[in-house]
Amino acid sequence: MARKDPPCVKLLREFDTFLPHVECGTLTLIGATTENPSFQVNAALLSRCRVLVLEKLSVEAMGSILDRAVATLGIKVLGQDQSIPKEQHQSDEPKIFIEQKALDTVAYLCDGDARAGLNSLQLAVQAQLSSARPDPSGQGGSQEILVKEDHIKEGLQRSHILYDRAGEEHYNCISALHKSMRGSDENAALYWLGRMLEGGEDPLYVARRLVRFASEDVGMADSAALPQAVSAFQACHFIGMPECEVIMAQCVIYLARAPKSVDVYKAYANVKACLRNHKGPLPSVPLHLRNAPTRLMKQLGYAKGYKYNPSFSGPVEQKYLPDELQGINFFTWTPSDL
Repeated sequence: MARKDPPCVKLLREFDTFLPHVECGTLTLIGATTENPSFQVNAALLSRCRVLVLEKLSVEAMGSILDRAVATLGIKVLGQDQSIPKEQHQSDEPKIFIEQKALDTVAYLCDGDARAGLNSLQLAVQAQLSSARPDPSGQGGSQEILVKEDHIKEGLQRSHILYDRAGEEHYNCISALHKSMRGSDENAALYWLGRMLEGGEDPLYVARRLVRFASEDVGMADSAALPQAVSAFQACHFIGMPECEVIMAQCVIYLARAPKSVDVYKAYANVKACLRNHKGPLPSVPLHLRNAPTRLMKQLGYAKGYKYNPSFSGPVEQKYLPDELQGINFFTWTPSDL
């Protein structure tokens, strides 16, 4: 199901309602979003705003946040070689301890997101508290609860890979995959493929991009690349995830290792530029290249003088471009050639 934007986001993106009020200072807009504002906010309005990018928190910063959290909650942190200390004073409140390794795991797996880190810590502690058993002796006294690394991972309840299929990270990762294959770095290409598939990306989207890459970047340097990519797309369509992941990996490795040529891409781009830059009416199709299915067309000279190539044993001297474009080479063409 497609995600629906809140009304305020739609208003900011689609209308210029706020522009005059922002320009004269009547309104001051302050907002925070996990989306790239250039995708969501009206361009004219965005140009009048100052955008501050908040980067991911470092592992060290996450460690400091988690240390403050456990200190506030009264949770004791145990070092690598420490065990739960024995205390003489007893109370009915459970004593909670957490291994330093568990905190370090949170700091690494939350991917710079403090909210995710604190939530996973909270879930792990609550899970251990709820599973704690009462003292079988019935004499009361406090219980000792130890939160370990495995408990943290269970608290996350998801892959630690953060990936937004509808946001900027979607475009960043597919760009990184494309550029890694273009640079023939198969290890990097596999990594970005994994980031996307393990993050929940639609494999058919990636497969379509691989088909495009096969012609855009490999082209005629390896004519088998396109059938390879199309076969990978069809296989992904047939069997889906997770079985198709190895098929995608094979295709990505093939394309990364393949020789590269952008001749096809550049030549067709030059054809489009030639058509856009042409002044006046476009040249007519030469008469000898036209079909003549009717008597009138034949009388007008359609197909007259056309040489059917298979009827000749050697090269055929024949023009295939309009007179205005004779001699043009779209593989080396520039607009100045017009």
